[in-house]
Amino acid sequence: MTLTKTNITETIEQELDLSRSDAYNIMEEFLEIIKETIENGEDLMISGFGKFCVNEKKARKGRNPATNEEMILPPRRVVTFKCSGKLRDLVNNKN
Repeated sequence: MTLTKTNITETIEQELDLSRSDAYNIMEEFLEIIKETIENGEDLMISGFGKFCVNEKKARKGRNPATNEEMILPPRRVVTFKCSGKLRDLVNNKN
């Protein structure tokens, strides 16, 4: 099962005894902070969870597989995630 924003909002609502709208606003604000940080090209580290890194990719040669036409792919930024050791241990059931 995929965890959705709705599921997370409901959990925040129940765990913190908040109204649904307050829980939703907390969730939205948290995601907005993450998006703005990454959009600005900054890395984001959450202790015990992991680190989101923004990496710059240079322009490179590419090929359209449908036409075999060569082209130059423009530079771009990509986001990667590296989980913390604690999270990795939890995923691998190590205590």
